[in-house]
Amino acid sequence: MEDSAKEYEIQSFDKEIQYLLKTSLKEPSKVDLKKVSNIIVDQSLRDPIFSKEAGRICHTIVQAEAKEASASVFRRHLLNRLQREFMVRDETRNRSIQEWVHFVTFLCQIFDCLKVNDVPMVALVNPVYDCLFRLAQTDSLQNEEEVDCLVLQLHHIGRELEAMSMQRMDDLFHHLRDSFLLHNGLGSVVRLFLLEILEFRAGGWSLSDSARQYYYSGGAD
Repeated sequence: MEDSAKEYEIQSFDKEIQYLLKTSLKEPSKVDLKKVSNIIVDQSLRDPIFSKEAGRICHTIVQAEAKEASASVFRRHLLNRLQREFMVRDETRNRSIQEWVHFVTFLCQIFDCLKVNDVPMVALVNPVYDCLFRLAQTDSLQNEEEVDCLVLQLHHIGRELEAMSMQRMDDLFHHLRDSFLLHNGLGSVVRLFLLEILEFRAGGWSLSDSARQYYYSGGAD
């Protein structure tokens, strides 16, 4: 269990919360799962490293709960909290770009990790798309942190997200293509990010060896 705790970045919490999280990973019925879900979401909004790992924590708790009691209490609490955070996403972005980016990262992690019969939860498809569309708006494209988040999430879940709604992915990429071609105010780094993700999807969610070398080995400098 200690190895799992290290893997999931739990050791950074105080001892009480460490105990709560460790127990939830193995015997979720013994802890307050609403409290656990709030701890995970709160930490994800603060900590960029944790936000990237938290999806696996949630997956483990869901699996443990299903095995232990065939229940989904944790998932219900988690989705309720995510819905509340989604409803105030504009306020979050206005308050803190970093917190907003962490929320999007965490939401996409949950989309990727929490599945029903190996299929992403339909309830998350439109919220994820809505967040990615927000990251693709003109003001967000002026911010490298938001563009980096957009590109990373598309690399991570783009193929699965496209399978859930081809039309929305087409609309998103039409917007990104138009922004790349028509928006003269974009910085060189942002333009490179956009060009790479346009080529990535055009290649069937992969890059050729030559394209990979161009983008990631200094060829685009």
